[in-house]
Amino acid sequence: MNTTAQLLGGMRVIEAAAFVAAPLGGMTLAQMGADVIRLDTVGGGLDYRRWPVTEDNTSLFWCGLNKHKRSVVVNLGTPEGRELAQALITAPGPEAGMLLTNFPPRGWLSYEDLSAKRPDLIQLTLMGDRQGGSAVDYTVNTRVGFPLLTGPENSEEVVNHVLPAWDLVTGKMAALGLLAAERHRLRTGQGQHVKLALEDMALATMAHLGFIAESQLGQQRQRYGNYLFGAFGRDVKTADGERLMVVGLTGKQWQALVDAVGLQAEVQRIEQQHDLNLRLEGDRFKAREAIAAAVQSWVGARTLDQVNQVFEQHGVCWGRYQSVEQMIANTLPGNPMFSTVTQPGVGQLSSPSLALDFSALAREPARPAPVLGQHTEQVMQEILGLSTAAYGQLHDRGIVAGPAR
Repeated sequence: MNTTAQLLGGMRVIEAAAFVAAPLGGMTLAQMGADVIRLDTVGGGLDYRRWPVTEDNTSLFWCGLNKHKRSVVVNLGTPEGRELAQALITAPGPEAGMLLTNFPPRGWLSYEDLSAKRPDLIQLTLMGDRQGGSAVDYTVNTRVGFPLLTGPENSEEVVNHVLPAWDLVTGKMAALGLLAAERHRLRTGQGQHVKLALEDMALATMAHLGFIAESQLGQQRQRYGNYLFGAFGRDVKTADGERLMVVGLTGKQWQALVDAVGLQAEVQRIEQQHDLNLRLEGDRFKAREAIAAAVQSWVGARTLDQVNQVFEQHGVCWGRYQSVEQMIANTLPGNPMFSTVTQPGVGQLSSPSLALDFSALAREPARPAPVLGQHTEQVMQEILGLSTAAYGQLHDRGIVAGPAR
């Protein structure tokens, strides 16, 4: 059976990275069939024990971002270990010679040194800012203004959110950047060093969504709490205490909400009183408080089951606020992206395969993250041609390491 593992089959990427963006980029390629080899030093990298962790300190974070990869451990504190790492990065092969890293491109990760060993090398380096300075999602977020736009209306407090949005966007862009550079190499034979800054990704996104233009035109965005900006959307509460988000962004969504809740008369009253046309998104935003009060009055008189029946009948765009535990129970069952895998050191987990659904290819089932160093011997023999005896000598001298017993 043809599966999504054939999409990038034959491609080999060495990943020297930590935390979110770069490992996510590597995992994205691995889930499409690329042979992504995670390269760590003895004892694990900077994120090997990153929270959340199990009771015995196995990182669920590390396991989550390294699915489908192979793991190699080399003592990067030794000259010989660094030479082995460079040899893996620059090993021959028409679809090899690709490096993904978010470590500074110097020393053994210097593009100049690596490309001297393999001129067509493709190296993608993720940075905090375009000067190579340190930054993470939380610090980038402070620079682009979102903590001052998030939270209750009229609040003067900064509000950090827990989703690492810039890391996620940058990780996917890293995967795309490597694929674009590899396509360029196929056409021209030319390798290159591609740089991608977390801050630049955030700034670009702010521009794409109109935030920068809005400010430059003198329009100061305010906090709007849980309202959807620019149309109608608001959280409401049912008679049995469930909280929902109800949205009327498009014309179709708005009409479905009006029909479901029976807002026709209220819509006419609001339009006449405020000289608005609620068929327009912007006017719905201007009338957001009056609309929210009417929707809350209807929803607040009904249980979740009653609201659900009417909303589904009319095709209303809405969602129920739920905990992670509730999401696992209510949303994961029946989703073909998820399957149960046995994650070493953790146990059985619901794990996603590739989110993309290709009509010509079946989804490759989810695979767990490797044990640290699980593939060191295999990779050294397969790619560098080391004999069992030569590998054993390196292992005994502490230059390489296999999986911990």
